[in-house]
Amino acid sequence: MTSIASPAAVAQPSAARNRLVLVVYTAAIFVSALLLFSVQPLFTKMVLPRLGGSPAVWSVAMVFFQALLLAGYAYAHFLTQLRSRVIPVAIHLLLLGFALLSLPLSIAGHWGDPPTSGYAVWLLGLFAASIGLPFFALAANNPLLQAWFVRTGHPAGPDPYFLYASSNIGSFLALLSYPILIEPIFSLRMQNLIWTGGYGLLIALIAGCGVLLLRSPVTVASLLQNDVTDAPAPRWLLRLRWIFLAAVPSGLLIAVTAHISTDVAAAPLLWVLPLSLYLLTWVLVFQSRPLLPHKWMLALQPLAIAGVVVLLAFGGEQNLALTLGGHQLCFFIIAMACHGELARTRPPAKYLTGFYVALSFGGMVGGLFAGLIAPFTFSWVAEYPILLAMAALCRPDVTERWPRLTRWYWIVLAAIAIALLVPAAMTGKVTTYLEDHRVYVAGAVGVLAALLALLLNGDRWKVFATAALALVLIRAYPADDGRIETVRSFFGVHKIVVTSDGHYHVLMHGTTIHGAQKYLNADGSKVTGRPEPITYYHKDGGIGRAITAIRERKGAPLKVAVIGVGSGTLTCAAEPGEDWKYFEIDQTMVDTASDPKYFSYIKNCAPDFKPVIGDARLTFAKEPDGVYDLIIVDAYSSDAIPIHLATEEAMAIYKAKLAPQGAVVMHVSNRHLELESVVVGIADANDMKSWVYNEDSGRDDEYIFATDVVVSAREEADVGKLASSNKWTETEPTDGERVWTDDYSNILGAVYRRLRDGE
Repeated sequence: MTSIASPAAVAQPSAARNRLVLVVYTAAIFVSALLLFSVQPLFTKMVLPRLGGSPAVWSVAMVFFQALLLAGYAYAHFLTQLRSRVIPVAIHLLLLGFALLSLPLSIAGHWGDPPTSGYAVWLLGLFAASIGLPFFALAANNPLLQAWFVRTGHPAGPDPYFLYASSNIGSFLALLSYPILIEPIFSLRMQNLIWTGGYGLLIALIAGCGVLLLRSPVTVASLLQNDVTDAPAPRWLLRLRWIFLAAVPSGLLIAVTAHISTDVAAAPLLWVLPLSLYLLTWVLVFQSRPLLPHKWMLALQPLAIAGVVVLLAFGGEQNLALTLGGHQLCFFIIAMACHGELARTRPPAKYLTGFYVALSFGGMVGGLFAGLIAPFTFSWVAEYPILLAMAALCRPDVTERWPRLTRWYWIVLAAIAIALLVPAAMTGKVTTYLEDHRVYVAGAVGVLAALLALLLNGDRWKVFATAALALVLIRAYPADDGRIETVRSFFGVHKIVVTSDGHYHVLMHGTTIHGAQKYLNADGSKVTGRPEPITYYHKDGGIGRAITAIRERKGAPLKVAVIGVGSGTLTCAAEPGEDWKYFEIDQTMVDTASDPKYFSYIKNCAPDFKPVIGDARLTFAKEPDGVYDLIIVDAYSSDAIPIHLATEEAMAIYKAKLAPQGAVVMHVSNRHLELESVVVGIADANDMKSWVYNEDSGRDDEYIFATDVVVSAREEADVGKLASSNKWTETEPTDGERVWTDDYSNILGAVYRRLRDGE
C-alpha cells in the first residue's frame, strides 16, 4: 500500500530558491508593464501626424489597448486551464518570439492615408495591423506570470495579487518617465530601438520564469493548488459586478481627460496626469497593507462626487489650477473606491485569471463608452456626469442606519426634482433666481448626496439618485443661460458662444478663443456689410501686419494658402482678385464656419468657399511647388498643438511651396507652450530667416487680442517693410536648443520655457 505524503513530508524549496523565484517573476512582470505602457505614448506619437495631432487619437488608442488587454487576458486564462506545465510555457515563448520578428515598431506600410470620415475605426485597424501582435503578447504576461508563480510552490503563491502592484508600478513609471525623461532626450527611432531591446530582455526573463516553473517540485505545487481546490467559484452576479466596478473608473479616466482638455483647459500632455492617477490606484489597492484604507475611500467617495458637482457648476475659468487639481483629486478618490471594491472581493488564486478577464472586459466596456460611443452620441462631454453618477453604484450594498428617518426619501426627492426642474422650461422670477444661484442649488444637492451617503451608511441608490439630480440641474440651468451651442467631432468639442450683451459670436475650444465676429454695434444696431476680422486676425495684429507687408512688397494680388479655418475670419482678409486656398482637417469646423447663424465671414467674403479636407501635412504636400506668395499656418486646436506641423520637415514642405519671394506666417499664440523659438529653429534648419511679433493690443474688450506670430522667409527683402518695423524682431535660433523634427520634439521644454518666461 502506497502512503500519501503529508505537507510536512514533502521537500520544501529552499529559501534561496524562493528569493530567486520572487526576484525573477517580479522583474519579468515589472519589465512587461514598463514596455506595455511605454509603447502606448511611443507608438501613438508615431501615429499622431496621420490625424492632425488630435487629442482624440489618445482616447481611441486607449480603447484599442484596453480591447487587446482583454484578448491577452483571455489567452492567459486559456493557457492556465491546460494541465501540462510545459505546453503553456512553450506556446507563450513561441508567441513572444514571433512578436519579436515584427520589431522595431513601425506603421503598417499598406494602410495608406486616413479617410475623410470614420477616423476611429481606421485608427483601430492601423493599431491592430502595426502593433497588434507584440502588444497582445505583452498584455497576457501579467495574469499568466501570476498563475505560473502560484504553481512554483513559493510561500506567497496563495495570494499573488501583490505582483499586480508591481505591474502597475512599472506602468506608472513608464507613463511618467515618457514626457519627463524619454521624449526630451531620445528621438523616436532611438526610443524604438531601446523598446525593442527591452522586449528581448523580457523574453529572457519570461524564459527564466518558465524554467523556474518547470523545475518546481510537482508535489509542492500540487499541494498548493489543493489548498484552494475547494474554494467555490465566483457567482455570475459577482463577476458582473467586477465588470461594472472596472468599467466605471475606466470610462471616467477618458471622460475626465476629455473634460479638462476641452471644457476647462487644454494643457499639453494633460492626459498623462489622470492616467497616472488611475494606475496609481491599482498599485495602492493591491498592496498587502494598503496605504489608504478602503473604508476611508468609501467615506470620501460621496464627497468627491459632490466636489465634482460643484466644480461643474462653477465652470473652469475662475481658477484653472484649483479646478484641474480638483477634478483629478476627485477622480482619484472615486477610482480608489471602485478599485478598492475589486481588491476586497477578489477571488482565491485558483480563479485569478478569470478575475483579470472580468477586469479587462470592464475596462474595455468603459473605454468603448467614453472613447467611441459618447463622442458620436453627445454634442458635449455628457459621459463625464453620467459616469460620475454611476460611480455611486460602485459602493457596497449595506443596511441603512436609520431606515425610519429615510423611508420618505424617494417621495421627497421627487418633490425636489419637480420643484427645481419644472421652472427650467418656464420664464419668470423663479427661473431667473435659479439661474443666478445655480452654483448654490446644484452644490447644495450634491452635498446632500454626500451627507446621505455618510448618514445612511452609504446607500448607493439614494446617493446615485441625488447626484443625478444635481447633475441634471447643472444642465437645466447652465452658466451661459442657454447662449452656448456645442459641436463635437473626432477632433474635439467646440462651443459657439453668444456674449451676454449679444454683441459678439465667439468660437471656443475649452477656454481658448479661436475666432469671433461682431454682430451688434455699441448702440445696439446690427453690423452690416463686410465683417471686420478681429481676435488674432485684426489688421493691426501680427497676422494682419504680415499680410499687408507681403501684399505691399509684391504690389500685385497674392496667392495664399491657409492651414486651419477656425471661424473663417481670414476669408475677409483677402482682397478682390487674390487667390486664397484653405486646408482643414475637421469637416464640422467647416460646417460651423459656413453657417450664417454662427458666423458670416465665409458667406460675405468667400461664398464659393471649398476647402481641402484632410490633414494638411498630407494634403498640402500635394500642392505644386513654388506657387504661394504667403502660407499662413493657423491649425492649432486649442492649446493641444499638432506637432507635425511645426517640425523641420514640415517647414521644408512650406518652403518648397513658396514662390521665389514668398513667406511663411506661423501663428504660435499659446498659454502653455513657448513656440516662437521652435519655429525660428525649424526655419533656420531650412536656411530661412525669422521675425517675431508679440505685442498686446490692449483691446481685449473688443475681442482684439495679443498675438504671437513668426514670419519666416529666404531673404530679408522677401518680407518688405516688415523687416525694418520696430514691432518685429529678427530672431536667431537659441544656442544649444535642439531643432524639432518628425523624429524628435520636446513638449516639456516648451512648457518650461513658457513658465520661465511667463505669459
